[in-house]
Amino acid sequence: MKKINLAIVGATGMVGKTFLKVLEDRNFPVGELVLLASEKSVGKLIKFKGKDYEVEELTPESMDPKRFQAALFSVSAELSLIYGKIASERGIVVVDNSSAWRMAENIPLVVPEVNLEQAFGHGNLIANPNCSTIQSVIPLAVIDRLFKAKRVIYTTYQAVSGSGYEGVEDLLRTQRGEEGIFYPKPIADNCLPHIDSFQENGYTKEEQKMIDETRKILGKPDLAVTATCVRVPVKNGHSVAMNVTCELPIDLELLKKELKDSEGIVLYETGYPTAREADGQDKVLVGRLRVDGSEVNTLHLWSVADNIRKGAATNAVQILEKLMEEISNH
Repeated sequence: MKKINLAIVGATGMVGKTFLKVLEDRNFPVGELVLLASEKSVGKLIKFKGKDYEVEELTPESMDPKRFQAALFSVSAELSLIYGKIASERGIVVVDNSSAWRMAENIPLVVPEVNLEQAFGHGNLIANPNCSTIQSVIPLAVIDRLFKAKRVIYTTYQAVSGSGYEGVEDLLRTQRGEEGIFYPKPIADNCLPHIDSFQENGYTKEEQKMIDETRKILGKPDLAVTATCVRVPVKNGHSVAMNVTCELPIDLELLKKELKDSEGIVLYETGYPTAREADGQDKVLVGRLRVDGSEVNTLHLWSVADNIRKGAATNAVQILEKLMEEISNH
């Protein structure tokens, strides 16, 4: 692949900095690198491959196709709606990590291991799914292919890094016995079934994201999906308990074989994976695979992943790699 001039939009945030780490780890062929963030971050120095880069202000003028061909976005949905549109209309390939574009009708929502083909031929703007959705649909897609999933029940155990630096700081603050200022209740020694705001139907936005995004990624708009999303006092690494009912009988040995052979999955046939084991890596760890004896054609599984890497930065970089390969080949 030829070198790509690249911008990181939201370069000083947790995911923005992880974009750079993942790009370095994967030896992505970066040509010119442009780091963009809010006015308060202008002038900060961030190191990439041993070289210091100065952060510039994110403005409409900074979306300059003469400087970069592609951009990885990790800013608020409000900013992504503005700047993602500007950049993509100017011919810049955008992979956006916010919720802004995920459910837009003509914008592909992509997990490379599941629906990579959706990334091509739909314009310059690609949406990166929610962190918990990514790690869930990778094994779920295998189950669906084999046994035709018809209902999914998610219960998530989501780390504070999913809230960025403010979430991590609030955990540390409340662990010291100080009063929390970010979460609605103390997060130390506690579990909060409350991620994002509540909707009129009683679900939180995070739960609704998992429901809607699962259907879109799998191409099954009528799939029955429900979720309870819980913030837990873990620094990094999301865990998801999944209960899946299928149309066809479950062949557990076949499923194990297919999961072991699937890209991006590490299957624990004995024991179980935890958030600590997922921390710092890019694969989805799957375990606790078992038939649910209380319901026909139903199984349980446990999925763990680094929510900042595979749940955000790595998934976006993988999408960009595939897009750039396609462009280079033509």
